[in-house]
Amino acid sequence: MTASARREQLVIVARSLFAEKGFDGTSVEEIALRADVSKPVVYEHFGGKEGIYAVIVDREVAALTGALTRSLVNREHPKQHVESATIALLTYIEDSPDGFRILVRDSPVAQATGTFSSLIGDVATQVEGLLAGQFVKRGLDPGVAPIYSQMLVGMVALTGQHWSEVRQPSKHEVAAHIVNLAWNGLSNFEQAPTLAKPPADPDGA
Repeated sequence: MTASARREQLVIVARSLFAEKGFDGTSVEEIALRADVSKPVVYEHFGGKEGIYAVIVDREVAALTGALTRSLVNREHPKQHVESATIALLTYIEDSPDGFRILVRDSPVAQATGTFSSLIGDVATQVEGLLAGQFVKRGLDPGVAPIYSQMLVGMVALTGQHWSEVRQPSKHEVAAHIVNLAWNGLSNFEQAPTLAKPPADPDGA
């Protein structure tokens, strides 16, 4: 086996173990055993468990970022942005369940290389610009676009995490429900929303 082939084999093996057991629950010994190599081979290619984990996280972040970014390009109607981004995330979860499990778990390495929450934050920044443009067109305050972008992307992300475990209903049905809530909420947007009954101030002010 060539060095590049061996490296790829180790990544595939470790990816499966990290998805199954998490970062802390996986050891170099297990990676080496499942790949049928000695521990020094793993250290030679990656320097240790942290190194191979970082490579895997970087790959998954790149794959999901690319899918989400592509989903936001060349869409004429804002509803299409919501639909496309939702389908892109659910498709990634469907096609890469191990990768998604790794991304949504916290680990010391992920803190340095990128987490699911930081990735979603990057997507929200892109959505923020799209929303701000739409708000201006509709005579709404673009200054609130950042908080609404976090709401929209967070709703899709958390629903995706839930769906990754239950896989019911179907991907397209879940997407349709997400878009139904998000789009109908946006299309009936109030310029100055208020609470039906503001809560009492705990400080008595």
